[in-house]
Amino acid sequence: MQGLSETVPLGRRSGIGAILARKPLIVLALTVACLPLALLVTVTMPIGPMYWDHYIYLDAANRIFDGQIPSVDFFAPVGGLGYYLFAGWLYLFPNGHPLLLSSWSLMTVTAPLIALVVLDVQKRSPAIAYGLLLPFLFFSLLPFNTGDFYPYPGSDGFGIYNRQICQLLYVLAAALVFVRGWKTLAAVTAFAMLALLFIKVTGVVAGLVLCLMAFLTGRLPLRAALVGGGVFFAAIGFIELTSGTVSAYATDILSLVVINDTSLLPRLLQAASINFSVVLAGGLLGLVLLGSEFPAFSAATRAFVAKPSFRAIGRIADQSFLWMGSFIAAGLLFESQNTGSQAFIFLWPLLLAILIETYRHKGSSASFAIVAFLAFSAAIPPVATVTQKAARAWIGSVNNRPLEHDNLKSMGAVSIRDILSQRAQRLQTNYVAYRPAYDALAEAGELPSFLLYSDFEFQSLWLQSADDAVSAIRAFESANKVRFETIMTIDFTNPFPWLMDRHAPKYIAIGADPYRAVPQPGPRVNEAVAAVDLALYPTCPPTTARLKLLGLYQPALAPGHHRITLTPCYDAFVRNGIATAP
Repeated sequence: MQGLSETVPLGRRSGIGAILARKPLIVLALTVACLPLALLVTVTMPIGPMYWDHYIYLDAANRIFDGQIPSVDFFAPVGGLGYYLFAGWLYLFPNGHPLLLSSWSLMTVTAPLIALVVLDVQKRSPAIAYGLLLPFLFFSLLPFNTGDFYPYPGSDGFGIYNRQICQLLYVLAAALVFVRGWKTLAAVTAFAMLALLFIKVTGVVAGLVLCLMAFLTGRLPLRAALVGGGVFFAAIGFIELTSGTVSAYATDILSLVVINDTSLLPRLLQAASINFSVVLAGGLLGLVLLGSEFPAFSAATRAFVAKPSFRAIGRIADQSFLWMGSFIAAGLLFESQNTGSQAFIFLWPLLLAILIETYRHKGSSASFAIVAFLAFSAAIPPVATVTQKAARAWIGSVNNRPLEHDNLKSMGAVSIRDILSQRAQRLQTNYVAYRPAYDALAEAGELPSFLLYSDFEFQSLWLQSADDAVSAIRAFESANKVRFETIMTIDFTNPFPWLMDRHAPKYIAIGADPYRAVPQPGPRVNEAVAAVDLALYPTCPPTTARLKLLGLYQPALAPGHHRITLTPCYDAFVRNGIATAP
């Protein structure tokens, strides 16, 4: 990595081709300008595993439109930036599909930052600028994860904030490896780290590892680090003084740490096993680089022992194998806390730099061939996986049929195969007819299927049941001449206030996984639950998580609410005084 200077040219061309060849920034601008075209109408997406995960963004946006502040007014499993970006895009594109809005809204942050990187790099080499830009656009535009959690093809509606972190880490890595202007580097570093912090705190931990490595090697100059750090902490201070979000966010993080009190080592091993191909190829590449760089590393170490200095430390640290090790460590730290991600895509800027430097020193040699083979072995799996998943999902959707609904707005713009839709209906009949059996199963701590939340028929049935529930609520209101202003669900996600233009109660956790992301209710949560007009409890089927959530919230609901059967798949807790039970 020492002395890397990008001088890879593009061939001479004329006309528009020549302009685009020299100015990749134009390609970025045109791509961003085209995004609204896909958001002006509601695109139908093939349903996928854990598809309901992105409904959380609808719940959060509705709360934000009501004036609620993430972490201050409601508990969230991650930072609030992603929710604010989604809310802004939803306001601009109300007909846009929620999955595309939640995935693409991050480009509000990443597009300007990658533009700064491209602007700096294209002055020296448009080819390298394209080498950084095109993978960024590929992963940003295709809303798919690099890991497989289900055999059937479908949309990846889960792990969105994890994908966003990986895209931010990609931009940060590209800047730390290739940007030479210290002002640009300071700006990209500061705003990328801020975004990482306020989307998911583990992202800023991974980013810190990358920044420390760049600082030790001198790639992140002291003045850039000071300016970037100053902007970072000034922004945090301003946000805290104006909203109290930072301290509230820190409190939420501590609550999550307590809930998820497990050893780090098993999670690291799990992350390594899930991403085995990338980690293995990257590790082998690091060993090969260690072998070729060991003489220079030893010489730098001896020089430091003879005359210690910060510059000598930089010469020791600025070895490609150490860069590779730090990037893999950052990736493993982040992926150890994830389900669904675009794991290790941020390795590519470093791999590109290693390829350029190795070719410069080795030429078309066997050594370069080995390095290139291992580098592409680490880079290709994420690209191949996302390409395959996107192709399977959209080609396979030719045999899908759009979900029929009356009340789901753009959330219901999904398609599913007839055989799975029929299975969902048969399962619903079974859940209703034999509910005591499923209650007993949930009380025993088991789900009807080990992969229940990934099953397409579960996701389809959830949407159909929600559609029926909205119709039933409106019928109940009409019959009783009432209006439920605040609605909550005793379930993982609560898009009902958004669907019905109502309000969600404050302080109730969103993304309500009671095993990982719902603290024990305190006094203000219990007061909010007790004051809610309507609490919905889905029963098709009863699940361990729903049963646990019911145990958390029922003590606050019991004194002032009565339970009714709203639909065959939804019970409801109606606040006393709203209406008399039918």
